Amino acid sequence: MRRAAAATTRIRVGMAAEEVRQASAAATAAEAASASVPAPAGSRWARVWPSALRWIPTSTERIIAAEKRLLSILKTGYVQEQVNIGSAPPGSKVKWFRSSSDEPRFINTVTFDSKENAPTLVMVHGYGASQGFFFRNFDALASRFRVIAIDQLGWGGSSRPDFDCRSTEETEAWFIDSFEEWRKAKNLSNFILLGHSFGGYVAAKYALQHPEHVQHLILVGSAGFSSETDHSSEWLTKFRATWKGMLVNHLWESNFTPQRIVRGLGPWGPDLVRRYTTARFGSHSTGELLTENESSLLTDYIYHTLAAKASGELCLKHIFSLGAFARKPLLHSASDWKVPTTFIYGHDDWMNYQGAQQARKDMKVPCEIIRVPQGGHFVFIDNPAGFHSAIFYACRKFLSGDAEEGLSLPDGLISA
Repeated sequence: MRRAAAATTRIRVGMAAEEVRQASAAATAAEAASASVPAPAGSRWARVWPSALRWIPTSTERIIAAEKRLLSILKTGYVQEQVNIGSAPPGSKVKWFRSSSDEPRFINTVTFDSKENAPTLVMVHGYGASQGFFFRNFDALASRFRVIAIDQLGWGGSSRPDFDCRSTEETEAWFIDSFEEWRKAKNLSNFILLGHSFGGYVAAKYALQHPEHVQHLILVGSAGFSSETDHSSEWLTKFRATWKGMLVNHLWESNFTPQRIVRGLGPWGPDLVRRYTTARFGSHSTGELLTENESSLLTDYIYHTLAAKASGELCLKHIFSLGAFARKPLLHSASDWKVPTTFIYGHDDWMNYQGAQQARKDMKVPCEIIRVPQGGHFVFIDNPAGFHSAIFYACRKFLSGDAEEGLSLPDGLISA
């Protein structure tokens, strides 16, 4: 097995969109504004130009710095590293890693201190997010697991190669194969794999291709189970027939992402993100509100991850059609499932848990569906305690001393 070298930055911390949605009203203006960016973040010109005067005041270095600030509120020590996954898998002829150069790619990775022999839990974020979105969960989960969280290729603090995929198959390979190269570089096997939303789609597709490495699959508010033909929507059909619907559909098929709006607003982008964070995790939250400090740190982190160079975000139109319906739905692969699976949904998640119920009928492996109260699509932020309870229950057979206890669903959780 090939091992790629790891360029590692050691950080020790001692004791110390739903994913942003399309904002169609600002789309045209933001697209025009984005054309006026004077220099890409991270370029030589950007380094010497005063940061206050940059149109997009961010860079990869600022993403990592914002991540450090967000994770500084944790009590658990961790190591942050940039894991070298090479420029492409050996012998690959597809375009998923191709860019203007053959420079190596890196996956931003954080690994938390854990007890000896603790089971490994790998956490994969959703669309428009990064691993720091799990900041409310790391301490609790690290008490029982060896927790490793990553930024997928093209997002967060990971490398952002030019995205030139032209099909659903190439786009899936971009994420699945880069994750597999990361796994090889980390020399991991027999781990529990958790994916949220789009990260759930990637995790499930990975487990279908590489089931020998995954002990258990946890899909949190997973996207991608139903196609538009599987789930006909009268509302969506009517909406598409309107001029607004035609505009939004055109923007979707043109790969106009929410991140372009943030970039187009330049120095006003952070305020837009602050408004979103305040609304989603404040006035519109279904569960535990963020503290003022948490909100400030998360807002700063989200802005820098959204405003950086477009890369992985451009997967959107290749994986989903308008309405977040999968072009190659997981439901059609349910009979091929080889890894025991737990689905977790916030009670008020806009992702429909009925898709998981339908898939379970065709699965030949153990499968359970858990709904967590006082939680929406970001249930791990809305109701951390309920989310942790669901994770511990899902992984009871892997946790030391828990094999015979906790057989009944913990209070408050709902079996679907």
